[in-house]
Amino acid sequence: MLEAFKNNNRLGEQCDICVGLQTGDNGRFLRYWHEIDQSLLKRNKNSGWKWVPYTKGGEFRKWYGNKDYVLDWSNDGAKIREHPSAVLRNQKRYFENGITYTNLSSGSFSARIKDDFGIFDQKGSVFLPHDSGKTEPVLALLLSKPCAKILEIICPTLDFNPGSLVNLPICDEVQRNDVRDNAAAAIAVGKSDWDAYETSWDFTTLPLLSPDHRAETLSASYANLRAHWHGMTDEMQRLEEENNRIFIDAYGLADELTPEVPIEEITLTCNPAYRYGVKGSAEDREARLREDTVAEFLHYAVGCMFGRYSLDAPGLILANQGEGVEEYLAALQKHGVSEPSFAPDRDNVIPVLDADWFADDIVTRARDFLRVTFGEEKFRENLAFVEAALGKDLRRWFTKDFFDYHVRRYKKRPIYWMFSSPKGSFNALIYMHRYRPDTVSVVLNQYVREFIHKLEVERTRLEKLADDPAATPAQQTKAQKETATVIKQIAELTEWEREVVYPMAQQKIAIDLDDGVKRNYPLFAGALKPIKGLEAADD
Repeated sequence: MLEAFKNNNRLGEQCDICVGLQTGDNGRFLRYWHEIDQSLLKRNKNSGWKWVPYTKGGEFRKWYGNKDYVLDWSNDGAKIREHPSAVLRNQKRYFENGITYTNLSSGSFSARIKDDFGIFDQKGSVFLPHDSGKTEPVLALLLSKPCAKILEIICPTLDFNPGSLVNLPICDEVQRNDVRDNAAAAIAVGKSDWDAYETSWDFTTLPLLSPDHRAETLSASYANLRAHWHGMTDEMQRLEEENNRIFIDAYGLADELTPEVPIEEITLTCNPAYRYGVKGSAEDREARLREDTVAEFLHYAVGCMFGRYSLDAPGLILANQGEGVEEYLAALQKHGVSEPSFAPDRDNVIPVLDADWFADDIVTRARDFLRVTFGEEKFRENLAFVEAALGKDLRRWFTKDFFDYHVRRYKKRPIYWMFSSPKGSFNALIYMHRYRPDTVSVVLNQYVREFIHKLEVERTRLEKLADDPAATPAQQTKAQKETATVIKQIAELTEWEREVVYPMAQQKIAIDLDDGVKRNYPLFAGALKPIKGLEAADD
């Protein structure tokens, strides 16, 4: 180990390690990328755009990922420059690509490629090699076992500060072609995994629906996809162990280190040992992975219902402020599609109720989505697979679990908002990017009032049944109980309509997507389902 320091150059002689920006007010200047109007986000070297990618450290993930945030850099960051608490370090290096890493960690060091032409944070500092051709090999060195061992010595407190990292010894073997090739392959696997989920800005389509994995049934498609994920995980493990072998030999540390990488340290979301940890059994992890994959399928279905995505074109379709069906159809026309195979909801309101009271009920539409994607013939079999994976029927999952799942997935900044009465008798989703000032009026007139009317009709039916001499005593008792429930629902919704929804509809509230969920969601307090922790300070 001493020889490694003695015989090699310092990393600081070949790389600049730069600490980045402190905004002084992350709540004001940062957003998750999914919150904003996407037409204002630019991911190349051009200037003049409001939002730019922002690298901020993040969880333990190697090679690729943790691309979550965007920064308000309008007018060349004028508002940030004026902020008294802002610290703009290394400004000349903003918008350069290189390697980013997480400065503070409770465990192992992790670094990733930075390829987004964005700005970096002080918690997501960057390595900028003097020779850009060395970026991938330097990343390979940083993610090797010898580097991890050296970091235990020079960064014993797990604060990976640039002042220490410049002293990493960098060996000549970093220039080997196989090092570069292995690193490029590992980055490609990491990127493929990161982009396979909606939470990536480069997401194009659901892997479960990709021609590479698609089979006659959802179950068979999942089996194909799971086999592919096994292959990705095995390949990444092979690449990392080969990388370790090269650098262990280069530093002469074969007596001290072994190249093996535990499966839980293969940082791919498709790897359940990394995603869930290894405390439980392998069977439990597989069950969780299957459940989550089915949940992702249904979540994508909701995205298609709102027109955020389409089965007929890749990537985001409707993701700019106030867009609607007209813009959706125009976007598909550009892809040569005249008629969508699964049409989006026209009014941007999807009811989530205890039965199919409306034609555009979320469960009805989810069933239609399953029919469109995997056919009518196998519909029952596919629905059974979905419900077995979820451990409950579709309606129960949508009414009890979907919104909480969505809020978790989008880190308490949901893009689908749930109008919900105080006791939950009425629930309906809207998509915030399609919100217009008359959206609350649509919820009120076409759904809340219509639902109250439907409940009044149901109440009359139940009261007749309770008094029907031809009905059995059991039927009469059941009808009496259900009548009491419906009466309570009508009372709840009538008061909610009068006190909350009607006055709010009159206001014709306008929102600005760039204000983010944290500021816009509370404008509808009392009408939207509360989100625990929404008001918490931003990191």
